[in-house]
Amino acid sequence: MKILTAAQTQQFDQATIREQGITSAQLMERAAQALLSWFYEQFGHEEQTETLLLCGPGNNGGDGLALARLLHEAGFRVRVALLPATRQSADWLHNRQRLPEAVPVADIIEGNLPAIAANTVVIDALFGTGLSRPLTGLAAAVVTHLNKAHARVAAVDLPSGLFAEAPQPADSAVVRARHTVSFGLLKLAFLLPQNAKFVGEWFVKDIGLSERFIAEAATPWHYTDAATMAHALPPRPKFSHKGTFGHALLLAGSRGKMGAAVLAAGACLRGGVGLLTAHIPGCGYDIFQISQPEAMCLTDAQLDFISELPDLKPYQAAGIGPGLGQHDASRAVLRQLLEAAAATETRPKPLPLIIDADALNLLGQHRELLELLPENTVLTPHPKEFERLTEPARDDYHRLDLLRDFAQKHRCLVVLKGAYTCLATPTGELHFNSTGNPGMATGGSGDVLTGLLLALRAHAQLPAFEAVRLGVFAHGRAGDLAAAETGQAGLVAGDIVRHIGPALAGLIADGSGYNSGSLEA
Repeated sequence: MKILTAAQTQQFDQATIREQGITSAQLMERAAQALLSWFYEQFGHEEQTETLLLCGPGNNGGDGLALARLLHEAGFRVRVALLPATRQSADWLHNRQRLPEAVPVADIIEGNLPAIAANTVVIDALFGTGLSRPLTGLAAAVVTHLNKAHARVAAVDLPSGLFAEAPQPADSAVVRARHTVSFGLLKLAFLLPQNAKFVGEWFVKDIGLSERFIAEAATPWHYTDAATMAHALPPRPKFSHKGTFGHALLLAGSRGKMGAAVLAAGACLRGGVGLLTAHIPGCGYDIFQISQPEAMCLTDAQLDFISELPDLKPYQAAGIGPGLGQHDASRAVLRQLLEAAAATETRPKPLPLIIDADALNLLGQHRELLELLPENTVLTPHPKEFERLTEPARDDYHRLDLLRDFAQKHRCLVVLKGAYTCLATPTGELHFNSTGNPGMATGGSGDVLTGLLLALRAHAQLPAFEAVRLGVFAHGRAGDLAAAETGQAGLVAGDIVRHIGPALAGLIADGSGYNSGSLEA
């Protein structure tokens, strides 16, 4: 799913009007009907609860006026408060005229703002995506008044005062909504942590917008949802063998951190790799062999950390970092790996690499190593690790700029972990993930992601970007399946590993070409 700018969103509406031969008022009616449907889902059992609609002078306010009419016709108690303006949009005027006289309407007056009881449902239809400067004057006073009321607030399209794809100044007036309902597509602002207190739970309602426009629209922002990932994993051919799905090398673990190596290895095995060899420090041999008997194990000459790089010839992908530690000898191994993974005459393409955890911290401490990253290397930092690779971000939007620039400069794929984990590509695209839950904010979850990505990068059928996007989505999906079983508070990283198989099973492409055959009696 694409994510558009505010300007493109307006063009989206106009393209729909032209292509479908409808009026802007008819499109607004569709939006109001979608809002009514959503309102029934949330508050349909509360017909006697008063609903206050705060309407601005533009089309966002027009949506609110149309919804007020529909709610009144459906039997809900509604009242409308209008923000005064010298001019209103044509569709606002149209819906103001259609509003039944039985609906109480009042202008918002400074010094006498609308009364808002704590139990009131408030529809914020003051300003939408067209806002380009912070709210001031009466508009800001209304927003501040609303936020203090502790009402149940639902914003139409975007909370008033919130910019669609840029940060607003600190302390500017922004509606703190419990719900936000958008039309057709989501907004970039929905996906960033700094906006969570304003957006609340967001919803996207279909109103039949132009499919042609969205197909042709150019944007760097994308949202990876279930529809995007349906059939993303190729089926296993009938005559597969373990060599079909790659041999992966995992360099992980140090004294006191062998659990990270165990989790990453388990995820790699559950991710479908054909063969896995782990290179670990000597202290972890018994732990690893007992916990992951399906994997092969190489032990380093050092007992407590990794100091040696195995020959890379047998492997189709390598991962480094989980539980690695930051010893100088391990940093030397990381450098050797980066140099050895480069393309050669015998290996025309670089060996796929996954770099995580302490290996990322070593890169941050020795940034000259970044120049050695082979093309399409995968880095999986959380925000603090990413900051060590670049610089502190001023805000979430600046962090996205840093992320995009970093991936392009170093020709790598960067998985910035968090809610809506963001995958940055060497071509400058940013793909936000839809799966996962707060229960995954637990030690070892990132190690599981590394192992899963390692398995998928060893899989020759999947190009780099597709493998990483699939891995991020499946990792979150496994976490969701695990949380359904354990609850979010009780979820541990091992639960995610156990659910990788079922998560991937739901993403397998049509296997009709690999029919096993049947014999009818």
